Amino acid sequence: MNKKKNKAIFLDRDGVINKEVNYLSDPDDFELLNGTIEALKIFKRLDFLLIVITNQSGLARGYFKEETLDIIHSKMRRLISQENIELDDIYFCPHHPEFTGECNCRKPNPGMIFAARDDYNIDLTRSFMVGDTVNDIKAGKNAGVQTVFVLTGHGREQQNKFKEIKSDYTFESLLGFANHMIK
Repeated sequence: MNKKKNKAIFLDRDGVINKEVNYLSDPDDFELLNGTIEALKIFKRLDFLLIVITNQSGLARGYFKEETLDIIHSKMRRLISQENIELDDIYFCPHHPEFTGECNCRKPNPGMIFAARDDYNIDLTRSFMVGDTVNDIKAGKNAGVQTVFVLTGHGREQQNKFKEIKSDYTFESLLGFANHMIK
């Protein structure tokens, strides 16, 4: 018997869901971007899994500990769940090549997306990676998902860095993408 394949919205965290704070290490600095809740509600109505895919090299650099990251992620989940939305999962890469060596999970590598695919039976051809950096888009392309570049976070400054790769879509924000999905 064939089990139904899921579709997912893979979301970079900093600059897409929450305000960009370089190496976010203080839970008090975590603040959702305007429109995040509305966007996530739309994606859930469209039957997408919501999976955060985030590089956290601040761990490898020693800027904060995994316990602090857990507190930040708990705060993110709590703020979102207060609006009756649940994130399906959060995957993070704690590595940085200069400190821990190479890995297959650090974006632009697709390891976190592939792990989520395997954990949640996801059809990557019906899924999207949303990010504000070239590495987010490369990770999505490397995984075979559709890519969405948003101009929040690092988006505006990264816009001119797209030389050899282009996103499938570009929007002002996560909510702009979500609104496009319901048109």
